[in-house]
Amino acid sequence: MSFLLKSFLSWVYNMKVQLQSTLTNRSGQTLKVIYSESDPLISLDGEVLQGIHAFCFYGDQMVLVKHPKSGWMPPGGSIESGETYEQAVIREVKEETNMKVVFQKLIGFQDVYEPERIIRQTRSFCIVEPYGDFTSDPTGEITEIKLIDPKEYKNYFDWGEIGDRIMEQCAFAYKDISA
Repeated sequence: MSFLLKSFLSWVYNMKVQLQSTLTNRSGQTLKVIYSESDPLISLDGEVLQGIHAFCFYGDQMVLVKHPKSGWMPPGGSIESGETYEQAVIREVKEETNMKVVFQKLIGFQDVYEPERIIRQTRSFCIVEPYGDFTSDPTGEITEIKLIDPKEYKNYFDWGEIGDRIMEQCAFAYKDISA
């Protein structure tokens, strides 16, 4: 592949996009979601930076965790008081998978429009390695972890166009650091 083509593809994949969708929460409410690929700390204007999801890769496999209520998904959770979103990624991945984050890159964030507030959640690409065998999540929220072929992620969770974009960005980031 020529240098110009590689540069063009890099530019296309790194364009700042904004996608709009909806999700249905546990209460059955349909909420508006706006996904963006920019700094999640800019323009917080009343939003609460509350959670993270880490799209983790160990070798060429993607790491998923199973929640009893919500099923399979990437590791994630809340940002604790005084914690940065990067620190929350490291902590949540360790708690939920017993894996160490050796590399992380912010992919984007989404704003979820709840009736009383707007919640902001980051999405990060991570390379991980195990500390040892997974025994249990200290909070008891995760019942199982699984390594899957990333091409098969929709067999486990489907976040629509936003999920597709995040997975495209992860594939590009993985190729970029593997080069």
